Amino acid sequence: MKFALNIPNFDIYSDVHLLTELVHEAEEAGWDGFFLWDHIGGDWQMAIADPWIALAAMAMVTKRITLGPLVTPLPRRRPWKVAREAVTLDHLSHGRLVLGVGIGSDQGREFSCFGEEADDRLHGDMLDEGLEVLTRLWSGERFSYEGKHYQLSNACFLPTPIQQPRIPIWLAGTWPNKKPFRRAARWDGICPIGRDHELTPQDFRDMLAYIELHRSTNTPFDVLTVGQTTGTDRTKDRATVQPFAEAGVTWWQEGFDRSYSLEQVRQRIHLGPPEL
Repeated sequence: MKFALNIPNFDIYSDVHLLTELVHEAEEAGWDGFFLWDHIGGDWQMAIADPWIALAAMAMVTKRITLGPLVTPLPRRRPWKVAREAVTLDHLSHGRLVLGVGIGSDQGREFSCFGEEADDRLHGDMLDEGLEVLTRLWSGERFSYEGKHYQLSNACFLPTPIQQPRIPIWLAGTWPNKKPFRRAARWDGICPIGRDHELTPQDFRDMLAYIELHRSTNTPFDVLTVGQTTGTDRTKDRATVQPFAEAGVTWWQEGFDRSYSLEQVRQRIHLGPPEL
């Protein structure tokens, strides 16, 4: 199991200078990953940093730690623009990017506030097409594409990513809704949340059994969870994390909401990841 920090880049954490300090400290403390959120705003009255620009700055001050947005709502973006940003960041970080994507949500009116349709089914279709376009662009081969939502004519896209066969793509999904997990089975990982409860180790066993039914390859597949550990009580932290590792979770994210002060976040970073 690997251990990451998941910090919403809002309010005080919208300061990219601060994020670069924190990611450098996280790498020094032994954390494996550092993930940001991808939101526009809408009804939300708070400062928000663009994760892609922040991640580029964070890549420049680190050498080892995995970076990525969790998650970018691909239907809100043009897939060729995300493809370009992702490849550039993959090269900038020397192959340390993971790309988390999902359909997005209109919570906070992040679609409707800006005149975009807030339709999950529509966004699911756009996500599927967008992922096909994005990964074909990454191949470096010239191609055309005629979809319902996206059309490309004789497109050429270079350079290809450092990571091959592609930059890892992790899908978001709400368990036990099944469709996002069938979609995730075609890619490289899942970032799940529970519909009406916090996910348990048994939820992950059930989820992975379902995903396995729809996997067509034996390539690595990452499974993420989020929670909190103390950093001071190693026995307690091991008891918190170990059941998820045994259920097949590959990434533990130390999660922080807006109630955590900078002092608390920084202290937890410096204490380092849990030990199994």
